[in-house]
Amino acid sequence: MPEIRPYRPADRAALYDICVRTADAGGDARGVYSSDDLMGDLFAGPYAYLEPDLAFVVDDGGEVVGYVVGTADTPEFVRRHRAEWIPLVGDRYPVPPPPPRTPEQDMIALHFGPEHMLVPGLDGYPAHLHIDLLPPYQGRGFGRRLINKFVGTVDAPGVHVGMLTANVKARGFYDRLGFTVIPVPDPGPITYLGIRTPPAS
Repeated sequence: MPEIRPYRPADRAALYDICVRTADAGGDARGVYSSDDLMGDLFAGPYAYLEPDLAFVVDDGGEVVGYVVGTADTPEFVRRHRAEWIPLVGDRYPVPPPPPRTPEQDMIALHFGPEHMLVPGLDGYPAHLHIDLLPPYQGRGFGRRLINKFVGTVDAPGVHVGMLTANVKARGFYDRLGFTVIPVPDPGPITYLGIRTPPAS
């Protein structure tokens, strides 16, 4: 039976693989960008590096098949992303030009501009997370267990997620877990959902 366990540095390659294989609105994004590491460098690597105590994986007999990563304090995470993660990645990606840009340049701009995570209206939900599971492990309760582990561990009054509004399957998942819409100004193609964390015992 697959188990939920804390992230280990040796899991990094598996996180990156899962991330890119689920990055196209839940589908496989391998080959979409010039580097298959781009999605991991955006949505998995910085969290595992900066907030390893909030990273958990689904381990199926030694194979990592899913994960949740996140932060308790989005503004502080943004500060550390700029101060620590961008220098660590180095010159792997060229600084993108101003718009108009290619879709890949738009994604790279997220790396160089982590302040995009500071969305007005989310103050009551300072934590945020990213969760991914390989398709054979979706719909089997592992996503719920990962979310519950993160929400039960994080020291914050509320957790938010930003998801592509077009990803109807993901929206149903979050709805079933009790996430509700957080209205924010000009959300664009993103829907922001939040959930309160249980009170400290």
